[in-house]
Amino acid sequence: MLDTKPLLIAREFPAIKRQALDILQVNLGYLCNLSCTHCHVNAGPRRTELMDEATINLVLDVIKTRSVKTLDLTGGAPEMNPHFRYLVSEARKLGCEVIDRCNITILCEPGYEDLAQFLADEQVTVVASLPCYTQENVDAQRGKGVFDNSIKGLHILNELGFGKAGSGLTLDLVYNPGGPFLPPSQVGLQNDYKQRLMDDWGIEFNQLYTITNMPISRFGSMLVSKGQFNDYMQLLIDNYQAHNLDTVMCRNTVSVDYQGNLYDCDFNQMLDMPTANSQHEARHIEDLLKSDLAGNDIAVAGHCFGCTAGAGSSCGGALS
Repeated sequence: MLDTKPLLIAREFPAIKRQALDILQVNLGYLCNLSCTHCHVNAGPRRTELMDEATINLVLDVIKTRSVKTLDLTGGAPEMNPHFRYLVSEARKLGCEVIDRCNITILCEPGYEDLAQFLADEQVTVVASLPCYTQENVDAQRGKGVFDNSIKGLHILNELGFGKAGSGLTLDLVYNPGGPFLPPSQVGLQNDYKQRLMDDWGIEFNQLYTITNMPISRFGSMLVSKGQFNDYMQLLIDNYQAHNLDTVMCRNTVSVDYQGNLYDCDFNQMLDMPTANSQHEARHIEDLLKSDLAGNDIAVAGHCFGCTAGAGSSCGGALS
């Protein structure tokens, strides 16, 4: 796979600093039942990296010590970590909101038949990836048969109340562009999703998040191989909006990799750009027991234009 890190570090981006920690985003490992073309962590069925129980207990210690409001679980498929349910249950006991970034199809895998019920029982917010509402586009981006299993998974969640008004169970969807272009209007696309999914499949959900593809890992390598990397970077730079700097996710979120190392965001994690102290030493989750890192410089490079282009992009969708 082609390395885009040198190309990205060569790009200048405005300096920004961290604010108080609100969200702990934890990557539970790179094991996944899918191998999507837009995946910025290169997850897949053959990956073996998984967070161990000792590190998960440190995550829980940080939630308690720092009064973390939100635990955002990602992967891979975070549910494939054998300690996933333990972490979720213990975090919920601490009063922390838990987000599960679910690829939906995992609900249809053998051995995960009761997963949706567990998520409902723990009142987990499900953020599910569905890059389009048509079979052709989803299967092209994520693999043959993924769309059908995604629809099955969404029906399972709806039957339990996820996405239904008044249920208290949140189901949000995520859109990623199918190529080197910016997402359309989040509000307009959400309306299209709601109408098509209801008309075609009787599916309900709460919100749609549009997330810009980052020129890193699997997607970045594809851009380089097709000679599109520089054009895509120029697209991001040309659409830079300075006001998005105020609300980028790295301001109040810390990303934790499966080994417990700290990064300013999930994308920096994939580029091996750790959060560092004043001595330029990488930080570990144990450091969060002493400080929430407020006021620290955020590690930036060219990919950061992806979060500030157009309407902006974060794990919570458009910024403006």
